Amino acid sequence: MDYDIQEVGGVKVYTATQWINSEDKLGTFMEDTDYDLLVEEDADFYAPPAFGEENGEQNIIFKYRRGIFTEEEQLGAYDALRDAAVETQNRGIAAGPKGEMLSAQGRGGREWVTPFQQEVLSWMGRPLSALYEDETIDDIRARHEGGKNKEDTRGVVWLRSEVTKEYPEYYGWFDQWLETTLKLSREEQIEEANRITSKFISDTNYAQSVMSGIAGFYDRYPRIPYGRETSYTEKNFEKYTGCYPFMRKLANKFAELLPERHGKQVKQANKLDDRFRVAGKDTPFTTITVNKNFRTAAHRDAGDLTEGFSNLSVIAKDKVWSGGYLVLPEFRVAVNIRPGDLLLINNHEGIHGNTPLLPPEGKTIEEMERISLVCYFREKMLELGEWEYEKTRKEFVEDRRKDKDHPMQRPLWNGVSPGMFESQEWYDYLLANGGANMLEFYHPEANKKESSLEEFFA
Repeated sequence: MDYDIQEVGGVKVYTATQWINSEDKLGTFMEDTDYDLLVEEDADFYAPPAFGEENGEQNIIFKYRRGIFTEEEQLGAYDALRDAAVETQNRGIAAGPKGEMLSAQGRGGREWVTPFQQEVLSWMGRPLSALYEDETIDDIRARHEGGKNKEDTRGVVWLRSEVTKEYPEYYGWFDQWLETTLKLSREEQIEEANRITSKFISDTNYAQSVMSGIAGFYDRYPRIPYGRETSYTEKNFEKYTGCYPFMRKLANKFAELLPERHGKQVKQANKLDDRFRVAGKDTPFTTITVNKNFRTAAHRDAGDLTEGFSNLSVIAKDKVWSGGYLVLPEFRVAVNIRPGDLLLINNHEGIHGNTPLLPPEGKTIEEMERISLVCYFREKMLELGEWEYEKTRKEFVEDRRKDKDHPMQRPLWNGVSPGMFESQEWYDYLLANGGANMLEFYHPEANKKESSLEEFFA
């Protein structure tokens, strides 16, 4: 791709001449063939401006600055946040193709039920009256030669504990089972295929495991219907505060480099209780995604403020590695982000992912550590009330869960039920624990309901 290139105050300014539809890249890993330009020095990068307009914050894609953070600021953020990255299967298409095993950091894990194995079980378990009776196992095997269909991002796994009860030699057990079962009658094959499917395959659908987590604060969702600290922040709050100098420096640079975007994000952040910001009122971010040695597949970020901007940086004690470039395939550009650098980037609208992360000679990926931090403002945080109100919502859920005499009590109940925050039970609880002012402010309908009943019975 061609770029219009200028230099302003020692900063390279790139303007793309075109945008390339890259929807087909979503869920796949980025390679060196996915970019033409590698940015390694201070740079501003713009999408093609609208006809007759000049570059501005309306078409900025990223601003990259090297060496923004001091060693002390980096170390503070490293010590405060590195342990937030834990093994998870909750990163969707960003986790990329499933690979061979359900695992993170290269460790052994459970084997996926492969597309070939799934089709074999479906074919063998088909009804006696099914068509295509002349299809053979070799026809199925040919369709899956060369690892076809490995680009799926989710799947199910074999229940190894169940498999090994019958096949102590776990690896290769399916081929052994298949060889034996093909010799059975069709009725017996159907029974066996159904037995294996129901007994040996997990009910849970997984994505690939990666090392990733969140710090800071999070909004409500159905299972946890209250704003809160993330689990990591709540359990490690004193350690977490070590990232404050880093986050405040980041916020200052955001304001300096993108004043319009920063202003819009601050305007929204000012609607929040300051205790829901990553480092108090000086920072217009609510949440930090912490990734460890995580090569993200091509994806768009979800949940961040549409009119805001993401702030990405890298921290590490051992700073020797290669690759791991952040690629934006729609503009065929990549950025080599190093420890201490800052990248302000439109992750919400733009597709992005990483090239392979390569450890130094003599080391494995497990022996090195590249921690990336993505700081952003979660848009749904704007639905939250003040800290004390959200805390009372949390206590209400917990008290219900622990109340053995609650009419909804049942095994493994989490204290949540539909409509609970529009119930008289909640209004009474909030009045008793938050006070009349809190009840009136957040639920004026509660008093109207009471007044209506009084008038009805007058």
